[in-house]
Amino acid sequence: MSQSPLTLVSHHLCPFVQRVAIVLLEKDVAFQRTDIDLRNRPDWFLAISPTGKVPLLKVSNGIAGESVLFESVAICEYLEDVHPEPALHSTNALTRAQHRAWVEYASATLADAWGFLNASEQQIALGKSAALRGKLERFDSEMSDGSYFTGEEISMVDIAMAPVFRYFDILEFAPSHPLFAGLNRVADWRRALASRPSFRAAVTEDYAIRFRKHLQEAGALLATASEAL
Repeated sequence: MSQSPLTLVSHHLCPFVQRVAIVLLEKDVAFQRTDIDLRNRPDWFLAISPTGKVPLLKVSNGIAGESVLFESVAICEYLEDVHPEPALHSTNALTRAQHRAWVEYASATLADAWGFLNASEQQIALGKSAALRGKLERFDSEMSDGSYFTGEEISMVDIAMAPVFRYFDILEFAPSHPLFAGLNRVADWRRALASRPSFRAAVTEDYAIRFRKHLQEAGALLATASEAL
C-alpha cells in the first residue's frame, strides 16, 4: 500500500487540527496522522514548525521532496484549492471574502470557549462565558434558516466553528443551559454538525477521556462544576 502524500501533524486535543481533519474527511482525501506531545515537542517537529504549534500539513512533492504548511486556515484554503469538490467556499468573490471573515470570527470564538473551559477562577469563567455567549448570539442572528451557516450545505465557516460544540457535547451542556438558551439556530446547527461523519471522525475515540483529564489537570472549574457556570 503506497504512503499517503499528506501527513497531518497534530495534537489529540487541538481544535485547529480538527478543522483540517474535517476538511480532509469532507473532501474524502486520504491522509496520515502523526500526533505529538506539545509539552515535549520533538526536535524534528520544532525544525519544521515556524510557530511551534499544530497543525502542520506535510505535503509530499514526489521526487522534489516535501513541503510543510502551517496555520489551520492556510491549510484549509490550500485543500480547497487543490481539492475543489465538494466546494466549501462560495464561487462569489464577495461572499467568499465575507465567509473568510467569519472564519476569523470563529477563531476568536474558539479562544473565548477555551478560556472559559480552562478557567480556574469564578470571575474569569464568568467573563469568558459572557464573551462566548455574545459571539454565539451574533452567530445565531447571522445564520441562515438551513442546517448550516449558509444553508443546507456545509461550508468553511461551519468547519471553523465546529470544534467549539464538541467540548460542550462532552460536558453535556444542553441547549437550555444559560450559555445556549434561546439560541435556536445555534442549537440546530450544533445537532447538524454532531451528526456528520467527518465531525465524529476528526478526533480519536478516546478524545472525551483525554479532554476531561486535561480539565482536571488544569484545575478547571468545569472539571467538577459544569452546571454551576
